[in-house]
Amino acid sequence: MSDTMLCLKANANKMYHLGIGEVVALSTITRANENRSFQIYEDLAMLLIKEAKQLYSLDDELEVSLKGNVFAIDATVIDLCLSAFCWATFRSAKGGIKLHTQIDLKTSIPEFILFSNASVHDVNVLDVIHFEANSFYVMDRGYVDYKRLYKIHTSGAFFVTRAKDNMNYRRLYSNPKDAGNGIIYDQEIMLNNHYAAKDYPEKMRRIKFKDKETGKVLIFLTNNFQLKATDIAQLYKHRWKIELFFKWITTS
Repeated sequence: MSDTMLCLKANANKMYHLGIGEVVALSTITRANENRSFQIYEDLAMLLIKEAKQLYSLDDELEVSLKGNVFAIDATVIDLCLSAFCWATFRSAKGGIKLHTQIDLKTSIPEFILFSNASVHDVNVLDVIHFEANSFYVMDRGYVDYKRLYKIHTSGAFFVTRAKDNMNYRRLYSNPKDAGNGIIYDQEIMLNNHYAAKDYPEKMRRIKFKDKETGKVLIFLTNNFQLKATDIAQLYKHRWKIELFFKWITTS
């Protein structure tokens, strides 16, 4: 709001031509916004995002040739002073809100943003995101909920996430491994647990990968069977871009 006032004051000699007449008070704008629909700003933001994405396409940075979009989904907690923001309850002596974000990895521009109470679990955002067919959604294992992953699958989209340690499954088939590029195994699996198998009744792909640079071993879970296992690992590697976005947001 302060930025709006500065812009108006800087263009005070143009107010008449803009149909405003004179610079209005901050309190007047604040009261007007109380009754103004947020969708005005949402629609404007989505229009600007669409134009920006066309200008900042970074397909080559992914190092994976894909026609569809590639998104990363994650969330971060923004701490707030509980005495100043009494509605932002989080813990007994701490306030905060959670920022849920879907970022386009080809452009590093947010596609979707949702604020919620800090106590809301990250995975709940999958209930409100619209999944585009042939697009990839890269997430950490905090988003592993088989019913929600199956929703992505039936939408014609692909997910790339990390498998949980206690995953109960059976191996159907093993694809040729590529130890030279860090692929320890590449399996097609089905879930064993009754409820999990009911939530996700089709096969998935489980890839165990060792990063040569860090020595870290990661196990990926995806519903895509066409890409090379190394490409799946590469897509997950680019999830760090959303961490940079959060760092920029919280330190700005």
